[in-house]
Amino acid sequence: MAPCGRVRSRCPGPALLLLLALAARPAAPSPAAGLPGAAGALAGAGQPAGPGAAAPRSARGGGSGSGWKLSEEAVCREDVVRLCSKHSWANNLAVLECLQDVRELLWNYKLNLTTDPKFESVAREVCKSTIAEIKECADEPVGKGFLVSCLVDHRGNITEYQCHQYITKMTAIIFSDYRLICGFMDDCKADINLLKCGSIRPGEKDAHSQGEVVACLEKGLVKEAEENDPRIQVSDECKKAILRVAELSSDDFHLDRHLYFACRDDRERFCENLTAAGPALCHQCPEAHSTIPMCLLQCRDALTTRQKLIAQDYKVSYSLAKSCKSDLKKYRCNVENLPRSREARLSYLLMCLESAVHRGRQVSSECQGEMLDYRRMLMEDFSLSPEIILSCRGEIEHHCSGLHRKGRTLHCLMKVVRGEKGNVGPNCQQALQTLIQETDPGADYRIDRALNEACESVIQTACKHIRSGDPMILSCLMEHLYTEKMVEDCEHRLLELQYFISRDWKLDTVLYRKCQGDASRLCHTHGWNETSELMPPGAVFSCLYRHAYRTEEQGRRLSRECRAEVQRILHQRAMDVKLDPVLQDKCMIDLGKWCSEKTETGQELECLQDHLDDLVSDCRDIVGNLTELESEDIQIEALLMRACEPIIQTFCHEVADNQIDSGDLMECLIQNKHQKEMNEKCAIGVTHFQLVQMKDFRFSYKFKMACKEDVLKLCPNIKKKVDVVICLSTTVRNDTLQDAKEHRVSLKCRKQLRVEELEMTEDIRLEPELYEACKSDIKNYCQNVPYGNAQIIECLKEIKKQLSTRCHQKVFKLQETEMMDPELDYTLMRVCKQMIKRFCPEADSKNMLQCLKQNKNSEVMDPKCKQMITKRQITQNTDYRLNPVLRKACKADIPKFCQNILNRAKDDTELEGQVISCLKLKYADQRLSPDCEDQIRVIIQESALDYRLDPQLQMHCSDEISSLCAEEAAAQEQTGQVEECLKVNLLKIKTEMCKKEVLNMLKESKADIFVDPVLHTACALDIKHHCAAIPPGRGRQMSCLMEALEDKRVRLQPECKKRLNDRIEMWSYAAKVAPAEGFSDLAMQVMTSPSKNYILSVITVGICVLFLIGLMCGRITKRVTRELKDRQVSVVLLELPSLSKSD
Repeated sequence: MAPCGRVRSRCPGPALLLLLALAARPAAPSPAAGLPGAAGALAGAGQPAGPGAAAPRSARGGGSGSGWKLSEEAVCREDVVRLCSKHSWANNLAVLECLQDVRELLWNYKLNLTTDPKFESVAREVCKSTIAEIKECADEPVGKGFLVSCLVDHRGNITEYQCHQYITKMTAIIFSDYRLICGFMDDCKADINLLKCGSIRPGEKDAHSQGEVVACLEKGLVKEAEENDPRIQVSDECKKAILRVAELSSDDFHLDRHLYFACRDDRERFCENLTAAGPALCHQCPEAHSTIPMCLLQCRDALTTRQKLIAQDYKVSYSLAKSCKSDLKKYRCNVENLPRSREARLSYLLMCLESAVHRGRQVSSECQGEMLDYRRMLMEDFSLSPEIILSCRGEIEHHCSGLHRKGRTLHCLMKVVRGEKGNVGPNCQQALQTLIQETDPGADYRIDRALNEACESVIQTACKHIRSGDPMILSCLMEHLYTEKMVEDCEHRLLELQYFISRDWKLDTVLYRKCQGDASRLCHTHGWNETSELMPPGAVFSCLYRHAYRTEEQGRRLSRECRAEVQRILHQRAMDVKLDPVLQDKCMIDLGKWCSEKTETGQELECLQDHLDDLVSDCRDIVGNLTELESEDIQIEALLMRACEPIIQTFCHEVADNQIDSGDLMECLIQNKHQKEMNEKCAIGVTHFQLVQMKDFRFSYKFKMACKEDVLKLCPNIKKKVDVVICLSTTVRNDTLQDAKEHRVSLKCRKQLRVEELEMTEDIRLEPELYEACKSDIKNYCQNVPYGNAQIIECLKEIKKQLSTRCHQKVFKLQETEMMDPELDYTLMRVCKQMIKRFCPEADSKNMLQCLKQNKNSEVMDPKCKQMITKRQITQNTDYRLNPVLRKACKADIPKFCQNILNRAKDDTELEGQVISCLKLKYADQRLSPDCEDQIRVIIQESALDYRLDPQLQMHCSDEISSLCAEEAAAQEQTGQVEECLKVNLLKIKTEMCKKEVLNMLKESKADIFVDPVLHTACALDIKHHCAAIPPGRGRQMSCLMEALEDKRVRLQPECKKRLNDRIEMWSYAAKVAPAEGFSDLAMQVMTSPSKNYILSVITVGICVLFLIGLMCGRITKRVTRELKDRQVSVVLLELPSLSKSD
């Protein structure tokens, strides 16, 4: 703004548009006293200039040499003696400065002084060298009063001491009343009347108390910005005048009369060490203490008004404008021809210079220090931001009244925006977002006083290794969120601030510094303080994290530094769903609908994942994308990683140290989920992620990458992971069974498919169809059983007969799958893990159970594993379909001999051992194929040692076992005692079905001694001595022993002899009770009978007799036949002649 003398010729005085009232200060020795030639000239320069001017009586007849003194005037003498130091009485300027409150005389004197040509001549004499240096002032015309106006404008550049003191003294006098400011009355006359700021005509009010008028205008200017009331509008001319005056008075606390008198006591109390009239600092000190409760309300209001003016025009702050002048010019923050209302705003200056800092440009330390002060000022007092007052008035009154200072009101509004105290309008939210960008607390947490005070203890303990003011302090605090080191108040303040930082990627200083190149290259972003409708700030981060996880084949990846920062931000956002702006925006309705009660840390995202299928489309896509991202880098789940830290350090530290996760860490956690070091929180988190993965195969990163092409080709339109696994597994199985030359499923997919299948067996909830079918059964029978370690599945297997039909069917199908591939039997693999390593290290997964069964009775077999093997054997013997080896070996025998049983069978219901019992009988008849016979022999041998392996025997003889063989059944290890007990008590058995089963056992034992463990044990030595050369099977060794028993030359062991005689009696009884049902049974009874030789002899004699009789009958028949033929020939020959005659 040019000196007003250039605009209005009517006022020859020092025309400066200064919005300033009386800048009275305590009397001091006048600098003018030391100015050569100046004192005398100025002593007479204040004489009346016209007839209407009131003049001192001693001055009316004299000029400059009359020696007239203000201190000698009667009207002033008392005030001078009372208020002014004695050594100043002789100097009119010193007295004038002292007596700023004198009435009309002083005002007229000052007015005459400012219009006297001598005023300018003294300035030319005192400031000769300065005028020569300042070209603009040297070019001012002589005698029009413009020179002093120019010097005042450039007083910040005056280095000459005498000139500076002179101009300072003149400024204090001239600006003691707004009416002395050239043009100010003309520019603001209408506004003063409109705002009712008091009189502008002398005589209506104390002329030298009208600093209040200027203060009133300033408040009107502030009120206009805050209320947007059309009734309160300051004219543009007056607005410029007010701000220009405030600007020019900013270098000296005393020049703002209203501020000076309002804060004089506080200044002396808090700022006693400052110089009496130092530039800027004198008014900054009360500002620094403006939040102290002791500070007078009047001073606080005055300071707040000045701060609000600074917010509208940064030049009102002398220190800020001076410190940042060169930087503003360097980075083109005050471009010419821009509207002053824009370029002069403090927010514009801050954002422009902050943009330079964020781009890595050099900004002077003095300027940065000033910026820090004013950013902190804006964060502490919301009233300094007109947009906040205008947009958030209702929210402040309703939610945040009475929280004015120390940034508490702003944080209260932030809390409201986060949704913790109610709703907030979009305008208010935008105003807060803009303020956060202007103050940029992400660059230095100390700017946010509320956060700084709340988190001081946490910073001192958890973040003490980071330099104070470093932007990484906020990241450190976020890393310790929800930990023991975090305090509640700090947690709230931190989340309130992070809510806004997370909505503009530029507000995270480290992220912006590391990623601005990538954002410009990949996301087409603009400068730090520029926005784009096509790429709003909230969308930039989404763009960055999409590129962060691209593969090398996909190209256009982020730099390593930027990727690390993106991962850091994702880790932080995972702690609170409100820190993800896109997620909160798209899922607001679903959060209220499904997750209103999920208020604990991290529960909201888990809730959304649990209800993924129920979410609206946009929300489902966002949650799905985030979950897919987590599957690739589970370290994004900061809370889960914190809970799993011990297990990671112990078992997964190698994969955790990899910069690129690719799903390895989660796979490791799943594999070690049941280690003793695993804590409950980690186990729950890992299980939850497994359950979420089942909703979409894309949520399993390694599975997705290995099988995505196979899924598109073989399982299109299938989304759920469990369905994809079943689809691919079925394809693999079919290709294997059909001996396909080339598998349709790729090798890498088959390997990962195996991993997924094994993981799914650990928890019934990972198999949704089974879980849904058995949910009610679980509640009824397995309510207190944990889900992990397949314990629920094992519980259902043990009570299979009590399950509902649908659940029973699903469990049967599960068992069928497990028996075909024992590696999928989680419990078996877990319990027998060490035994598998010992006995079956090279066994194929499908033969694992067979290998374990073969080593079951080893002395070093683990008892728990042995018990588990027995359980699986019991299961297999309930249905031949659960024994793949038997099923394959007997595939021809089963339909041949047991078709009637198959006709009654259902696909998903056990046959309770009926087919196996049928095959056992055919084994006794020696009618089975060799492969089938071998398998049945093994089953008979195993069930002979443990009655539980014979489901038909256990089902039909349960009462007899309880009553007759309770002691044997209670034995810890079964060695055939129960079967022997039933055989011995055969005569006591009343139930026909049970008796039949025991008789079948006796019948089976005739076929092979190995199926009779008691007899085999008793006769082991005799078999070795007498029957070693005879191969086992088909009753051969049993026949050998029977012959040895009849041979008196052979001496058998007493126990063997006794057991053989017992068996003979049992077989005889069995023959009586259960006669042969067919020729095969009869032949078997004969062959196993003690009188076998006698019976065979009789049969042989009988056959011979029959042969002889047949032979004799055959000769007689032959003779008769020949005689008959001869007779027939004779008859024919006799009849031939007669036949020929007739012809």
